[in-house]
Amino acid sequence: MDFEVIIRFLLAALWGGLVGAEREYNGKAAGFRTMIMISLGSCFFTMMSEWIGEAGSPDRIASNIVTGIGFIGAGVIYRGGHSIHGMTTAATIWAVAAVGMGIGDGYYFASAIASIAVIIILAILPSMEKLIERVNKYRIYSIECQFTPDIRAHIEAMISAHHLKFKIVQVKKEGAQLLMKFHIRGHSQCHKTFIDSMLIESSIDRFEY
Repeated sequence: MDFEVIIRFLLAALWGGLVGAEREYNGKAAGFRTMIMISLGSCFFTMMSEWIGEAGSPDRIASNIVTGIGFIGAGVIYRGGHSIHGMTTAATIWAVAAVGMGIGDGYYFASAIASIAVIIILAILPSMEKLIERVNKYRIYSIECQFTPDIRAHIEAMISAHHLKFKIVQVKKEGAQLLMKFHIRGHSQCHKTFIDSMLIESSIDRFEY
C-alpha cells in the first residue's frame, strides 16, 4: 500500500511536471512547479476521498476538485486590450488536475495518454493556429475622425479595397467627432496593408487596434 502511494505521487509529479515544463518554457503564468502541485494535489485529494469518504460516497472529496480548480484557472485569465489571455493555461490546469485524479485512482495508462495528448496539443498545434490566423486573422479596429456625410462609406470602402470582411459594431458621434469600431477579418497581409494605409490617411484623427 505504501509503495503504491509513492508510485502514484511520483507519476503525478512526472506527468504534471512535463506539462509544466512546456508552460514554463513559453513563459506562462502557471509553470513547472504550479503544474506539479496541481497534479499532486489532485492525486492526493482523490486518494483521500477513497480513504476517508463514506462507503456510499467515496467520491465526495474528489468531486469538488473540479470546482476548486476552476478558481485557480480563473486567476490566470486576464484581458489585455481587445484580447483575452490565459485561456489555454486555464484549460491546461483543468486537464492536469484530471490527470492527477486519474493517477490517484490508479488509472496510470489513461493518465499517461492524457498527459502526452496535452503536451502534443501545447507544443505542436500552435503552428497550426498561426497558419489559420495568417489566412483568416481577426482584429478589432477603433477609428475616430471628423464627421462628414460620406466618411463612413469612405472608410468601409477602404476596408473592402484591402479584401477584408468587416462588421461595424459601434458608431458614436460626439459633436463633430465620429467614433467607429469595426470587427474585421481576413488574411494577415491584408491587415498589414490596411493598417499602413490608415496610418497615413489624412481624414483619420485616431486609429487603434
